[in-house]
Amino acid sequence: MPSCFQREYQTRSNPVTRVDGGKRVSMSEPNSRILPITSKKPVYFTKEFKVVALRQCLLPDEMKICDQPQLAVDYWRLHIATHPYFNPECECLVVLMLNVRKRVRGHQIVSMGTMNTVLVEARAVFRAAVIVGAAGIVVMHNHPSGEPHPSDADVKVTHDLIRAGQVMQIEVVDRVIIGNGKHCSLRELGHFS
Repeated sequence: MPSCFQREYQTRSNPVTRVDGGKRVSMSEPNSRILPITSKKPVYFTKEFKVVALRQCLLPDEMKICDQPQLAVDYWRLHIATHPYFNPECECLVVLMLNVRKRVRGHQIVSMGTMNTVLVEARAVFRAAVIVGAAGIVVMHNHPSGEPHPSDADVKVTHDLIRAGQVMQIEVVDRVIIGNGKHCSLRELGHFS
């Protein structure tokens, strides 16, 4: 039997064969003889593998805790306001995904709007939270005008998100609006009762 092989393949008639140059060698028989390759094309059975790099996950002690509006605002200033896609002149909707202990597992910039409106869809808000298995979320957006007082639309959308979260058993912990140096929490204003 030859010691080096150029390639290896399987055929339906003989599942274990190897080819050395132009000759077929059967590996099923211990004392096999060399057979010439016929004009039949070999049938290749391939398996496809994908190598995926896993990101380094933070340990629970390294995650930022986010159980108060001010801590959410601090997270915003540290991670969202410095993000290359963030535009302070447009409303930007962000979801912070939390674990059971109210620590931030990650965030997603869900939507970029105009100077006075942003599109909020419940399925887009909860999509990443469902994927990562978040126990709760904090929904945040900025007001480019600088005044963080919520509009009637902000309050209505917040109620819709709370109801959607109850169906999926993902708690909407807070809805925070960021202004210039100020912020407003809809939970603190009593809109979560």
